[in-house]
Amino acid sequence: MPTIDLDYLQGFSGFAVPDIEAARTFYRDVVGLAVTDGGMGLLRLTLPGGADVLVYPKPGHEPAGFTILNLAVADINQAVDVLAERGVEFLRYDGFEQDGRGIAIGDPRIAWFTDPAGNILSVLQN
Repeated sequence: MPTIDLDYLQGFSGFAVPDIEAARTFYRDVVGLAVTDGGMGLLRLTLPGGADVLVYPKPGHEPAGFTILNLAVADINQAVDVLAERGVEFLRYDGFEQDGRGIAIGDPRIAWFTDPAGNILSVLQN
């Protein structure tokens, strides 16, 4: 069977939320990402580096039990401080040594939090 190369034009990911307007406000005003309308009731988040993530409404949404979005930062202490000032509460997990602000000690240093839908996000510093 001959091998045919695939010519991907773009890649993107997506996740669900029950309330698009709450997601719009959170991702724009709290997380600080570029948020635009994605058409058909969707939101488009533009991540640092230019990748897109679609956020779509889903009635009866149940958040995933894993991290759906990781945001690499140059200074995790500063990122955690800014997010905390904007009302973010950081998660604590058994099995991870975390400092008083919720930053896991190690490589990478990472801090987890949730969006209004309960989806898990992180900021991390390698």
